[in-house]
Amino acid sequence: MSNKIKQEFMSKKEPVRLNKYLSEAGVCSRREADRLIESGRGMVDGKTAGMGMKILPGQEVRVGRKVVSRSGEMVVLAVNKPAGIVCTEEHREQNSIIRFLNYPARVTYVGRLDKDSRGLLLMTNNGDIINKMMRAGNRHEKEYKVRVDKAITPDFLEKMSAGVPILDTVTRPCRVQKIGKYTFTIILTQGLNRQIRRMCGALGYEVKDLVRTRIMNIELGKLREGEYRKLTDQELDCLYEQIRDSSNETVIS
Repeated sequence: MSNKIKQEFMSKKEPVRLNKYLSEAGVCSRREADRLIESGRGMVDGKTAGMGMKILPGQEVRVGRKVVSRSGEMVVLAVNKPAGIVCTEEHREQNSIIRFLNYPARVTYVGRLDKDSRGLLLMTNNGDIINKMMRAGNRHEKEYKVRVDKAITPDFLEKMSAGVPILDTVTRPCRVQKIGKYTFTIILTQGLNRQIRRMCGALGYEVKDLVRTRIMNIELGKLREGEYRKLTDQELDCLYEQIRDSSNETVIS
């Protein structure tokens, strides 16, 4: 096997729906692309695009005034996001991850890290990766190292592991391990809004530091804060094996 993800990315020359085209160009997810099209911000050959529209090779696609094109080279980056950087594509946000990274090709993030959190963030121009990794029903692992404001107790670990009521639901059972008086690691298979902070808050703890150290097979490792690197061929091959049978559709779980 040799970079099946890259091969699939390069082979897509047939007409594609506009939402998928925008996703594969790294503009946004398909769901966000639908909202963008509905708002009238998408243009194809100078005309306002409609929902379900298919894009043929050679057509000009714009979002606002900016021409959008699918890159000939697939890019998947591991980024060590500092605290204070915001996962957004909003141009008015001065501290957005897009501005901070300033990568020459158009890439977008695969799942957010909140402003106050730091660590591993994946960025890519491959929309299929984004869609498959972001579907909660696919249960892909993400690992974090967390420091809280008071001593961790066995009761805290047990309740965190079993599931905590937040946001009108109960979080999935997860793996939690104490590694210090105030620190623990946690492995999640879902990504609710500010999930770890809310879980800790519900149990009377405040998160003081939160670092994402792993997404599936991709490790933060020794990547310095604020820096990025391209994924290796071995990492891409392993990633392909994990997501190739994953759903691209919305999964309720």
